[in-house]
Amino acid sequence: MLSMSSSVILRDFINQNKPVILDGGLATQLEAQGFALGGDPLWSARLLHTNPEAIKDAHYRFLLSGSDVVTTATYQASVEGFVQHLGVTCEHARELVMSGVCLAKDTVQKFITDNKTGQTQALVAGSIGPYGAFLHDGSEYTGTYAKEMSVEDLKCWHRPQMECLTAAGADVIAFETIPSIKEGEALVQLLREFPNTEAWLSFSCKDERCISDGSLFSDVVPVALKSPQLVAVGLNCCSPDLVEPILDSAKFLLNPDLRWVVYPNSGEGWDTQKGWLSPEKTTGSLAQYCETWRKQGAAFIGGCCRIGPAQITELRQVLKGSTQ
Repeated sequence: MLSMSSSVILRDFINQNKPVILDGGLATQLEAQGFALGGDPLWSARLLHTNPEAIKDAHYRFLLSGSDVVTTATYQASVEGFVQHLGVTCEHARELVMSGVCLAKDTVQKFITDNKTGQTQALVAGSIGPYGAFLHDGSEYTGTYAKEMSVEDLKCWHRPQMECLTAAGADVIAFETIPSIKEGEALVQLLREFPNTEAWLSFSCKDERCISDGSLFSDVVPVALKSPQLVAVGLNCCSPDLVEPILDSAKFLLNPDLRWVVYPNSGEGWDTQKGWLSPEKTTGSLAQYCETWRKQGAAFIGGCCRIGPAQITELRQVLKGSTQ
């Protein structure tokens, strides 16, 4: 597995593998493996405590599908959340967050050992979701909570998770599904406290120009430009058909040191009370869009909710011509 001892190594990996193929929805794959996660305030993070082998199995399936990156099962993990919902100590809660990185690293090493395909590197992205994911009320797609919180409040909330993921050795941090410009600013400031760490910053969006809190995407990209530690900025968990126009709205801001990261969901409707509105899961196809995203400057491309290993295989075949 690739050991990220410096930013040069990470950026070399990106340049040598562009576009870097991300994985898909971890919870989607875990549900395909038979786990009922809906309604759980810890979502897939609960399995860090109850069934870590299932998480490793899911990571392995995405690596088999051609992912260059596996993302930890920590999107909805937090020290406070584990203490509240599992009844564990703060120390144990920190160990659980760190275990997400260890499970992913172990899986990458096993995959490389098992499969003599020539692949010798894969990244582990430490997932940090928005504060709204902890609230478990759908506000991760609105960012309304940020109106009542300061930048310092948000930094304090995210700091324990950041400490755990960096201490465990995540290759890169994935700030995911961030709904507000204020929370994006908080994460950029927090990243400075970890000078040897790099990250990408990915927002949720509401339409073809705006992120979820109504801020223009072209106004949030400059927040990312403040940090030389950010290797990419973009969006995730939105409909695939929103990606091209929202990236186009900020194309004048793209530069060689900052790239786009995109990993939308399947495009199906979501209701915070009812869940996915399609009666049955449909196949999310990113392959019809991904070449356009690459031409727009996307260096990281993958999928989010309702995107499984089969769709990542298809994505890789379009962009790179093979699964490995």
